[in-house]
Amino acid sequence: MSQVLHLAGKDDLDRLEKMVALYHAFEGIESDEAHRRAALEPLLNGSPHGAIWLIGPQMAPVGYIAVSFGWSLELGGLDGVLDEFWIREKVRGRGMGTEALTALQKALKDAGVMALSLEVAAGNDTAARLYERAGFARRDYHFMTWRA
Repeated sequence: MSQVLHLAGKDDLDRLEKMVALYHAFEGIESDEAHRRAALEPLLNGSPHGAIWLIGPQMAPVGYIAVSFGWSLELGGLDGVLDEFWIREKVRGRGMGTEALTALQKALKDAGVMALSLEVAAGNDTAARLYERAGFARRDYHFMTWRA
């Protein structure tokens, strides 16, 4: 795939949970360790509903990308939602995010994924520019969520 992107597996749970905790704290997302581990474990154990990739050296990753999979009639089949994308603050701006996102898009396309969607917070212009450079385009829709 890429030297900067590695599919995460069950042995990555502890280090990945710590990175997710940092991302959630940064974004103001309320979660606890049990919640994060319960969300991560199925994906790390091969669930068809999504996957997580580590960014950076395999033994010392600096971030992660999580994608959930679904099906879209409008988009023509298998689609994905880029659920979380995080890189340690100290290494941001060095091109690793762009490289990881480009490698991910190629791998998903090769696997038959027809589209990849994401959310970007209003005011997060740095992220929006990254996504626009990677070919993402704004749509005239608002993402809405129902929680059980």
